[in-house]
Amino acid sequence: MHITRRSLLVLATAVGLAGGSHFAYAADVLNVGSYPNNPPFEYKTANGGFEGFEVDVVNEAAKRAGMSTNIADYGFQALFAATSSKRIDVAISSITITQERLKSQSFTQPYYDSDMGVATKEGSSIKALADLKGAVVGVLSGSTGEKWVNDNKAAQGFADIKGYNSQQDMFLDLGAGRIDAVVSDIPGMQYLFVKTKGFAIKDRIKTGEQYGLMMTKDSPLLAKINDAITAMKKDGSLDKIHEKWFGGKAPAGSSTVTELPIPKA
Repeated sequence: MHITRRSLLVLATAVGLAGGSHFAYAADVLNVGSYPNNPPFEYKTANGGFEGFEVDVVNEAAKRAGMSTNIADYGFQALFAATSSKRIDVAISSITITQERLKSQSFTQPYYDSDMGVATKEGSSIKALADLKGAVVGVLSGSTGEKWVNDNKAAQGFADIKGYNSQQDMFLDLGAGRIDAVVSDIPGMQYLFVKTKGFAIKDRIKTGEQYGLMMTKDSPLLAKINDAITAMKKDGSLDKIHEKWFGGKAPAGSSTVTELPIPKA
């Protein structure tokens, strides 16, 4: 067997991962963590590979930075600890850039704009956000949806809030009537409901969220990856990725096609 220098570096990475707190990463590999139950942004294929809008974004950005990617499966909340502890360089999962998160993480410039939505079973008497008074609301644990619902519980009169570690479990409970509604990102729910029938988005909560690649705080790779995203916006390749996954070009003036600064706390 011919062992190349690259093979040894990859082996060193594997040994580092197995060893727990000691990590040895190849300099030309971007280690990416992904919460894969989040189509169309990221999901796993039948053969175990990763696909989705953000998978294409991070792969193209890494390529332009002269790197390859190694993508691993993480729970959504685990992504934050993984970047903080430098187990991964980048996290993808339609992660909203917030001032609170910028205290402990770094983000590239945003590349996708979003709002929250209220979803219910089809035929539910809930028609709008105002109808959630006395309702049990499901949210993805650690998400900005969870924060919004907690911050607005008293004002909106929610009876209870139930957190979930996976989108699948959350919508199983919604379908079974164990919760009355879900508050989550609209794009992910729209994509899910194309294939998963019986649910509907009833209202939009205009939160003005923007997604970026989340990285280790003050990562030395931040500028390089951010420059790659800028180049992707300028030459239209990011808009082409958007069209591939969302069926149309991004709106003019959106963060998908507009060069923006690196967010600061």
